[in-house]
Amino acid sequence: MRVVAGRFRGTRLEAVSGDKTRPTTDKVKEAMFSMLMPYLGGGEVLDLYAGTGGLSIEAVSRGMTHATLVDRQFQAIKVIQANIEKTHDTTAFTVLKMPSQQALQQLKGAQKTFDLVFLDPPYAKETIAADMQFLAENGLLAPGAVILAESNDAANLPAASAPFDIVQQKQYGITVVTIYQFDN
Repeated sequence: MRVVAGRFRGTRLEAVSGDKTRPTTDKVKEAMFSMLMPYLGGGEVLDLYAGTGGLSIEAVSRGMTHATLVDRQFQAIKVIQANIEKTHDTTAFTVLKMPSQQALQQLKGAQKTFDLVFLDPPYAKETIAADMQFLAENGLLAPGAVILAESNDAANLPAASAPFDIVQQKQYGITVVTIYQFDN
């Protein structure tokens, strides 16, 4: 894995060993960032199921200001921190080791808002709809915020409905990438 474009371009990223995380393939990552290009003009990123941190590192590399990365697994946190070190810009990242729901509560208490959110939970968990609802109802999304959800084709993704519009959706094998925009 490597950072594909931007100021960290070419940086090689470590992977989490074992089967506890599911890294996004290079093909899908390229497609994601092609879809996200219009929205990468600065702002805050939240990566609620960060794994290796690759998506957030790529987003900051391509123009986002700061990323908050959340994962509950010790091994993933070690890899995220090692990958962030490789950017030589550790101040652009905050890492939280905790379950996603605990992180959402903490971020709500801190009155944080995000311009771009990555939701890539374990496929069996299917928490995307609940996560999106929590983000919207608790003031964690900036006006016009974008959510990129990565799921499998069997996931029960939310349809376009207030306060979210589907901007784009593409399928790559069993992986479905959906971009929602917060319409507050």
